Amino acid sequence: MKCEICGRKIEETFLKKVVGTYVKGRKGKKHLVCNHCQPKFQSKKDLIALL
Repeated sequence: MKCEICGRKIEETFLKKVVGTYVKGRKGKKHLVCNHCQPKFQSKKDLIALL
């Protein structure tokens, strides 16, 4: 799986859980964001603007 902002490959744990988070977009679709991009965009509005 890849981050939808930077395009990096997102790591998974041995139970196939992603090391990142999902953010709901404007239309309710879930977007995957890595843990490197999360601190760059503190508010949810900034993240949604990029997606």
